Amino acid sequence: MKQNDTHNPDLKSWVDSANDSQTDFPIQNLPFGAFKSPKNFSPHLCVAIGDKVLDLTSVALNNLLDVSSEIKTACTKGFLNQLMALGNEASSELRQALSKALRSDAPKDLQEKLKHHLFEREKIEMLNPVRIGDFTDFYASIYHATNVGMMLRPENPLLPNYKYVPIAYHGRASSIVISGRKIRRPNGQINSDDKAEPKYMPSRRLDYEAEIGFFVGTSTGFGQMIPIRQAESHIWGACIVNDWSARDIQRWEYQPLGPFLSKNFATSISPWVVTLEALAPFRVPAFVRDEGEPKVLPYLYSPENAQHGGLGITIEVFIRTNQMQKQNLPPFQLSKGNFKDMYWTPAQMLTHHASNGCNFHTGDLFASGTVSGKTREEAGCLLERAWRGESPIELPTGEKRSFIEDGDEIIIKAYCEKEGMRRIGFGECTGIIIPPFRVGK
Repeated sequence: MKQNDTHNPDLKSWVDSANDSQTDFPIQNLPFGAFKSPKNFSPHLCVAIGDKVLDLTSVALNNLLDVSSEIKTACTKGFLNQLMALGNEASSELRQALSKALRSDAPKDLQEKLKHHLFEREKIEMLNPVRIGDFTDFYASIYHATNVGMMLRPENPLLPNYKYVPIAYHGRASSIVISGRKIRRPNGQINSDDKAEPKYMPSRRLDYEAEIGFFVGTSTGFGQMIPIRQAESHIWGACIVNDWSARDIQRWEYQPLGPFLSKNFATSISPWVVTLEALAPFRVPAFVRDEGEPKVLPYLYSPENAQHGGLGITIEVFIRTNQMQKQNLPPFQLSKGNFKDMYWTPAQMLTHHASNGCNFHTGDLFASGTVSGKTREEAGCLLERAWRGESPIELPTGEKRSFIEDGDEIIIKAYCEKEGMRRIGFGECTGIIIPPFRVGK
């Protein structure tokens, strides 16, 4: 999507906190979510602006925005699906109307009316913003794939199909939860030290995976493919994803058919959906392949995607252990990577997914897989960061972490920065690990 006046870095809002240079939610962002408050017991849609949220449902019901009747109706629903189904042009119309209404030069009478529908973000409960039907998780970082391959196959870390095929597995939509939900340590079959028989027990190698997820807007029909040039018209927005992983369960089950119970017990997502339009200033070229590497197959290539199919999204991961919480210590940064290092672009992922005629519904989610860079400090999971547990991370308390322990809180942040543009962010995706259910004899 192209830039327009909503991206103007000089825009200011009458919501003062939106003008802070470090806020995730300046007027140039305007991400969408869903919430409930003491005033509304049912879910309402909302927009983030500074440290406030604007109740979009109430605004629509009170006819305070100059948008089409279809958009107003979609804004009164408890999920974003109906709005997403209208397509990116409709979301652009809504963003432009919201931008004009929230600018510092908006009519004073409109400002006063909208103030009645503002809530402090810290005093409301954020909900899952999208009714998610299907979830697919990709494996789009060549650095992550190579690192994991080195652990499993040092002599041949990257399998030959990786540079041709955007690899993915089908996840479980039912266990996708909103940021802040506590995550119970899973039980599963574990075969440690290659013993003959596995044991059913709690995972001892629990991990996070820092990812970016993308929501499908307009649906496709059964048997319909998505040409690469049209792929982004089906992508509505993005969020942070933490695809929690039980590495010891995964090790035992991943052959011959890949991840199953090691992955589908929980996936956390951030509450805010940043539209593809808001990300327009932060487009970057697709991953540049070295000379001699295989060329992208024609169905996955377009000049537009090669030139600006990537996204410059910084992703940071922090940990706050139970001991750190008790001592009131700030979270400790584990890693800092960037989505621009992904081998496959979102458009390529979606096009490949649909290349066999697989149909998509509005609200389907596909995630990038672990976002990792060249260095250990850019690794998007502890499996890489602590290198299979062989190089534990030392924390300010003197504690060490190779994998996540009970009571640990994992915090993932994501944001976009570019000279001459306003910084925009995704907020946070958090989760605290709680003990497993007791395994019966």
